[in-house]
This record gives sequence, C-alpha cells and structure tokens, in this order.
Amino acid sequence: MPAGEPGMWWDFDGRRRPCHRRGPVPPSVRLVLLLSLLLPWTALSGPASAAKRSSRRADTDAVIQTVVQGGAVPAAVSRLRFLREEAYAAREIASTLRTVHEERLRRNLTAVLAGLGTRAAEPTLAGLASDEDSAVRMYAAQGLAKLNSRHTQVLVPLLEDKSSGVRREAARALGASRNPKMGALLVKTARKEPEVEVRAALLAAAGEAGDAKQASALKEFLASDSESTRFAAARGLCRLGSPEGFAFAGKLLGSDDRFVRRQGLELYEGVSAKKASPALKPLLEDKDRALAASAARILHEGGDASMLEWLVLASWNAKSDEKLAYERELETLQLRDDRRKAILRKAGVAQ
Repeated sequence: MPAGEPGMWWDFDGRRRPCHRRGPVPPSVRLVLLLSLLLPWTALSGPASAAKRSSRRADTDAVIQTVVQGGAVPAAVSRLRFLREEAYAAREIASTLRTVHEERLRRNLTAVLAGLGTRAAEPTLAGLASDEDSAVRMYAAQGLAKLNSRHTQVLVPLLEDKSSGVRREAARALGASRNPKMGALLVKTARKEPEVEVRAALLAAAGEAGDAKQASALKEFLASDSESTRFAAARGLCRLGSPEGFAFAGKLLGSDDRFVRRQGLELYEGVSAKKASPALKPLLEDKDRALAASAARILHEGGDASMLEWLVLASWNAKSDEKLAYERELETLQLRDDRRKAILRKAGVAQ
C-alpha cells in the first residue's frame, strides 16, 4: 500500500481500489430482491385471475338459476362444462336441491349434476340414489356411472328397483365401477330379469366389471332367442377379452351391410386398445369414413393416445362432406380448441 493513501491498493490494471471489497450477495438477499421485482406483477395478475373466476362463477350461478326456472338440461350441462367450474356448480346444485321441492325441478337439477362428470358431485349423487322419486334415482345412477364410482353399496339395492329405468342405470353403474366382485351378481340378476333392455345392460355390465370367471356364463346367453340378449352377451365377452366375443363381433364387421358393421364396431366400446387394435386398426382405411372415425375414437378411449391426433388431422384434411364424421367423434371426446391447435401446430399445418 503506497504511503499517503490509506485503505487503497494499486490493482493489477493500474487503478486504485478499496482494500476491503464487498463480498458476494447472499442467496437470501438475492431472493428478496427478486421477489421485490416480481411482486408488482403478481399483484396485477392476481386480481385479474380472481376477477375471471368470479365472472365464471357468476355465469355458473346464472345457468343454475335457468334450470331452477325450467330451462333445458342439455344446454345447461354444455354451458357449465364450457365454463369449467364443474366442481363449484356441483356444490351449488347440491345446496339448491336442499331448498327445491318441486318434482320436475329436482329431476332436472339431478340430471344436470349427473352430466357434469365431476368428482365433487359424487357424494350428492350417492345420496340421491335412494331418493323417493324414481327419475332422481335413475339420474343419480347415471351420474355415478359417468364417474366410475366405487359406491356400489348404494347401487346394488337398485337392481331390485320397481322402475326398469333405475334397474338399467344401476346395472350400467355397477359395470362402470370396474369392481370384479359385482360380476357374479350382475349375471345372477340377468337370469331373472324380465325386461329385455335391462337384461342387456346387466350382461354388458358383467363383462365391464372385469370378472373373467363370468365368461362361461355369458357364453350361454349367446344362444338366446333374443337378438339384443345375444348382442349384450357378446359385448360383455369382448370387454373381458374373450375370443368368443371377438369372433361374434368379427362376423358383424364382415357384413356387407353398413349398419350391421357398425353394430360389430359397437361391441368394441370399452375394450382396451391393445385388444381391439387387430380388428380396428384396419378399419382406419375403410371407405366408410364414419366407421373409420368411430374406430379411431374407440381406440383412443381404449388407451391409444395417437388416435386423437389421427382424428384431428383427418378432419383437417377431409372434404366438407366427410369432415362431419370426424367432428362428431371429436365432439364425443370433448376436444378443447387449445388441444386441437397444439396438434395442428405439431403437425406443421397451422400456426
């Protein structure tokens, strides 16, 4: 250190610097500085996000009120799903049901609740399964089926319900539960069920429940005099992955009649893509584009994610008279616009 200049060093570059330099900034201090920069932005974005949610919930409340005032159920369900406040709507409908006693309105509110497809509706639907009104019980069972609910204890008693509609929807819900323990009960109930439509639901549900031991019992129904019973048994067998079920479906798919072929395709609903691919992948090239589109949708629902991209691109490239076939299946899958745009950007056909 040169004389007369206390506290200074001559640095290597010839400039004078303090001999005690500041140390590095501690991480905690850097975090505080970063937050101080970000807080103004989060303060701005927070209220905006809250305002949007508040607006959506106000719209949700308005839709529920239209149902209370006698509005159409399908339109209400569609609007509520678009708003993406299904859980909030389920809670509000549950609260509204405690104050509404008019039969028709309670039925409509239950139907809307069933159509939302949100887990938040499950406790209310389970409670409504034992409602005094048969239509409410039926809609409650439909909603539980949509959720693949495991609340089988509230559904089993409905298999003996006086209403055939309730019995049918209870059977479908028990199948959708994917509880193998329900398989034997469903087959046993089918043997004594007098209504053909309900019996068909029971047989299909027995396969969907997933108990492979019920395959032999379902095969017996393939010899039934009732066409719908045979068809339902084949559906149940297909869902169990049984060769007999796939053989039944294959005969229908080999028909020259387009409607019979679509019946054969329908038997693959609910079958895993791995098991359905050998029969359905060739149909993607079928000249019946509606059949091809349905095959793609079934494969996608069965676990083949690539089929969603196939449908989107097929629709993009289709002529106007064919586009409807693909769009119908995409609507069934409830494809969102942002997902469609992402698929098209990935394929390089849209910005």
